[in-house]
Amino acid sequence: MSIPLLEVAPKTQNQRVPGFEVPNEDAPQPYRFREPASQSDVQELIWSAYRQIFSEHLILEEYRQLALESQLRNRQLSVREFIRALGKSDVYRREVADTNSNYRLVDITFKRFLGRATYGKDEQIAWSIVIATRGLHGFIDAVVDSDEYQQNFGDSIVPYQRRRMEGRPFNLVTPRYSDYWRIQKSTSGSSSAFAQGRQYQAGDRDLQVIRRGIPASFLNMAQGILVPQVNYQRTTDQARGVAAAYTSGQTASTHDVPPPPTVKRTNVALPYRYIPTQPKV
Repeated sequence: MSIPLLEVAPKTQNQRVPGFEVPNEDAPQPYRFREPASQSDVQELIWSAYRQIFSEHLILEEYRQLALESQLRNRQLSVREFIRALGKSDVYRREVADTNSNYRLVDITFKRFLGRATYGKDEQIAWSIVIATRGLHGFIDAVVDSDEYQQNFGDSIVPYQRRRMEGRPFNLVTPRYSDYWRIQKSTSGSSSAFAQGRQYQAGDRDLQVIRRGIPASFLNMAQGILVPQVNYQRTTDQARGVAAAYTSGQTASTHDVPPPPTVKRTNVALPYRYIPTQPKV
């Protein structure tokens, strides 16, 4: 027995109120499958579905679903079933589902399949239960078979962002993965590139980490913590002086102790020579 979907109070969003905007280049362009349709029209509809669901404007050859394209061209699949199959594909699982938590997966799926953002955390929690109980395929079926999808897109329209007042389009939001996935990769140690890249994205706090790597700052730090020590390694001249002292009847303890070592700055040509030698941290 599956758990029923929790009730969520909808919040006022742009797509829930009538719009009076003057159409411009930001207005959504719905792609509808009409009969009769030429091959060029069908091809444009297929690419629009790829852009909307996969969020890729340069579709890789390995992302294409050739069997589904053939069925759509031969009228064996409706647009709604084509969209459903893209959501269940290995590409969507690998590029979207596996790289996000269930909460963000719900938000991304709603933006790409229903053309709107989720109504806050409550709706994300409610639909994440569907993912946990039915899996990704059951979640995609529940979204595509919902009344909201049927009322807005039906069987012949590719989903699109229904209203956009500001910000970037939903299918252009990058990266597709969130902090959840980057932190998980950095803590597991499986991807040092993401762990290192994360250190340079948080503003002034992580800027201190960068400045610690400047040679001038490192030398100043090293000079501050260096403890003077006696160098017990004898040079050739010191050994000869000790031998001469013994032969002349003097004690070996009278030879001069060498001065403690010091750390000196070495000027080198590095790519970050333009950075001030005394940064304000």
